[in-house]
Amino acid sequence: MKSLFKKSFAVSALALGITAFQPATSKAVTLEMAYMPIVPCSQLFVIEGMGWAKKAGINLKLTRFPNGPAIVQAIASGKMDVMCFGIGPAMVTRGKGIKLKVIASGIIEQIAVVAQGEFVKFVDKHGAKKAITAFAKAKGRKVKIASFPKGSVPDTVTRHWLLNMLKLELNQVELIGMGASRVQQALLSRSVDAAGILEPILTVVSEKLKGAKVIAGSKDMMPGQPGSTIAARENIIAKHRAALVKLIELHIKATKLLKKNPEKAAKHVKNFIAKGLLSEQLVLKALKSPSSNFHADPRSIVKDTQYMAQFQKSKKIKTKVSTKGLFDTSIYEEAEKNLMK
Repeated sequence: MKSLFKKSFAVSALALGITAFQPATSKAVTLEMAYMPIVPCSQLFVIEGMGWAKKAGINLKLTRFPNGPAIVQAIASGKMDVMCFGIGPAMVTRGKGIKLKVIASGIIEQIAVVAQGEFVKFVDKHGAKKAITAFAKAKGRKVKIASFPKGSVPDTVTRHWLLNMLKLELNQVELIGMGASRVQQALLSRSVDAAGILEPILTVVSEKLKGAKVIAGSKDMMPGQPGSTIAARENIIAKHRAALVKLIELHIKATKLLKKNPEKAAKHVKNFIAKGLLSEQLVLKALKSPSSNFHADPRSIVKDTQYMAQFQKSKKIKTKVSTKGLFDTSIYEEAEKNLMK
C-alpha cells in the first residue's frame, strides 16, 4: 500500500508541476576567473558589482593579474577556468598547445599612445615619425616607450604602429614591457616618454600630468584591433556550458549598459580598477574615452584577429601564436538567442 501511495503521489506531483523531489535551486557553479584591473574588463566589473552572477547561480572566484602574459603563465600551470584578457595572450596560450577558446569579445580599438614631457613638444613640431628620430638626435638617447610585455595586445599594437604605420625600426626606440600599474607610475614619474597603452591609464595620465596628451589613437596604430576577450578552457566549456552561456548573457547585458549608461556602470568599474583609488568622475571619463569601444560579439573580430596573428608571427616580431580552433562562437550565439526570447 505504501508503494502504491508513493507512486500515485509522484504521478500527481508531475501532473501538477510540483518539484517536491528536486531542489528548489540548482547548486551554484564556481568558476575561477582571471582578470586585469583595466577598463577593457569592465563588463566583468559590472556583472560582479550588480550582483548578476550570483543571481544567475554563478560564483566567480576572481584573481587579479597585472597583464595578459601573467595570466598565460597561470593558465600554463593549470590554474584558472575562465579569463578576461587580450586576444594576443589568448593566441599565445593556444600557440602553447593549451586547449582554450575565446567565447566573447570585450572591446575593440582599445590602444592609444600617450606621451609626456619634451617628447610631446617634438611630436607637436615634427609629427610622431620624425619626432622619434629628432628626439634621439637632440637628447642623445632613444625615446622610451612603455607597454605591457611582449605578446600582449598593447605591445603588439605598439610594435605595429612603429613598424607598419610609421615605417620605423624597433631599434629606433626603447620598448619597455611592464604591468598596468607600473606603466602608469613610469609615466607619472616621467621615467618614460610615452606608452602604448589602454584605459584607464590614458585618461589618468592625460588628466594628472601637465603637458601629457594622446599622440596616436587606435585607428592610427592598428585599425580594427581586437582587444580584451572572454575565454575559457575547453574542459570547462564541456563541463559547465550552461553556466558559460548564462555568463555571456550577462556579458552582453553589461556591454549594453556600458555603452548606453556608463554613469550607472562607473561606480562598479571604479571598485575594481586602481584598487578603487580613482574618482568615479575620472573612471566615467575613461569609460567614455575614444579607446573604450565595448563590443561583445566574437564573430566580428575573427578577421582582425587573423591579421594580428600574422603580424605577431612576422619576422620582426616572432611571437608563437595560433588561431586554429581559437574561437567558439556557439556560446555567444546561444546567449544571444536566449536574450531575444
